[in-house]
Amino acid sequence: MASDDYLQKSPDSGRMGKAAELLVAATCILQSRAKLNVSTSVIDDEGVDLVFHLRGHTVTLAVQVKARMSDGLVVQRGRFQAIVRDSSFYPRGDLDMLFVFVDVAQGSIRQSWLVPSPVFAANTTVNARGRRVFSAATSSSSGDKWSEFRVPEGQLASTVVKRLQSSDM
Repeated sequence: MASDDYLQKSPDSGRMGKAAELLVAATCILQSRAKLNVSTSVIDDEGVDLVFHLRGHTVTLAVQVKARMSDGLVVQRGRFQAIVRDSSFYPRGDLDMLFVFVDVAQGSIRQSWLVPSPVFAANTTVNARGRRVFSAATSSSSGDKWSEFRVPEGQLASTVVKRLQSSDM
């Protein structure tokens, strides 16, 4: 296999990606005891998969979800890698990138990183193929450049709530 073969999508990747998005939505609703509400996009050509808001509030947080499964080769080697097409990436204060590592056997989110899109833009470059690459160690003890955005298991909803309540949006 060529080194770029991991970039080619399997026929099931769309289904698995949508399932991961719905897992994120359900997890956040459950963990917040229904304080968070989540909307999904019918068409996500603008790079928005989910939109979060607190019940009774008007501030929203748009999120692009990039998921990788626990049975993927790169994840099994201790790395999480995701590609973001620059053509559909529009950094702004109310858009975050959510990278999730899904344990397929448990049907749960094992690890995640919630990165404000302007920070993601400032810390990545566009390669010759028009893509930005997110690459982080899956180890919670890693000190890579994305470690400050790592969300501890079980704390995704509280992290989203804090983002919605932050004054920089």
